[in-house]
Amino acid sequence: MPELKTQLLPGNFYHIFNRGINSCDLFHESTNYEHFLGLYEKYISPVADTFAWVLMPNHFHLLVKVKENVVYKYSNADRSIDAVRFEDHKWETIDRNDLSACTDSVKIPKPHLHFSHLFNSYTKYFNNYFDRHGNLFERAFERKPIENLAYLKQVLLYIHNNPVHHGFCSHPIEYPWSSYLSCISGKPTKLKREAVMDWFGGEANFKHCHDQIINIEDIEKSLDL
Repeated sequence: MPELKTQLLPGNFYHIFNRGINSCDLFHESTNYEHFLGLYEKYISPVADTFAWVLMPNHFHLLVKVKENVVYKYSNADRSIDAVRFEDHKWETIDRNDLSACTDSVKIPKPHLHFSHLFNSYTKYFNNYFDRHGNLFERAFERKPIENLAYLKQVLLYIHNNPVHHGFCSHPIEYPWSSYLSCISGKPTKLKREAVMDWFGGEANFKHCHDQIINIEDIEKSLDL
């Protein structure tokens, strides 16, 4: 019997990760990373806030919180909801107690399906780009619920230090495909940067924690990875 995966429930934090099937690479060049991030914005941002992320050549990690009271909304109530393309979705945050009074067609999203859309869309792009076929990702992505601030901070440090652990750099600031640079930048971002800084008591301590030598194997054990 296949393993039952944790549901992605509104209002909850999750550490989400996946890898290439048989540990194959998911990204070969900068265009691939950029395309994945574009698809992530399209499929995941409507249903989840992102607090940290890293894209490694053959795997990735995300720290997200599933949004509450988000619905698909259609201005044309005569169209079948199932027939409407994803691009036609109008995302709104709405009190679900008011759904019965809504005159438009609405549907509550299923976040795990959004990740399936992301992986399927990226696989189609990747296979076409590199003239390959077949599955690209492991069949079921991993998702671990996070229930306290200490765990949140550990997951975030683990995510940002992944490139260091795998020998791609000596400090998270040197790796271009993670949220660390967005965290310390003043540029506009959809990353929940202010919340992250609050977890660490400000940017100075955020940087200090990332400057420390971290035993990622110990963190993996504490996170049950």
